[in-house]
Amino acid sequence: MGRRHEEYGEMAPRVRHHPASGEVDLSAPAAELHRLARAVAEGAGLLWTTTGSDGDDGTLAGVEIRDTPGPGVRVAVDPARRVLLIGGDGDARALFAANLRAMADADDGGHLHVDHFPDHPYLAEGSLPLVVNSPHGGMPGR
Repeated sequence: MGRRHEEYGEMAPRVRHHPASGEVDLSAPAAELHRLARAVAEGAGLLWTTTGSDGDDGTLAGVEIRDTPGPGVRVAVDPARRVLLIGGDGDARALFAANLRAMADADDGGHLHVDHFPDHPYLAEGSLPLVVNSPHGGMPGR
């Protein structure tokens, strides 16, 4: 369980990196997913995540978003700083932000897999796979 997020009175985001697979797993309350989506759309932001770990379990300390040249969004990890990096051009970031908002608004659980494949609509080649978990957990009821 994560620590309570003082500003919102709910659980703080948790981001874990699994180096063996390269996958990143992100869990957050709806308000925090919306906050992340806004930062992605704007191309700037630094969000802090659940703390209390020394990172040995893959827990990252934050998420940094930047406006960078495209094409596409690139998801990476800075292991020295223990930060998830999200950078990309405005059009690609807008598509990614829309997907994050949709996951925040989904009221029946599930998760979003953000994995690169040829001709991906917004993800750049070389981007780490990312799983964004619904604030409602589990699999969708539909």
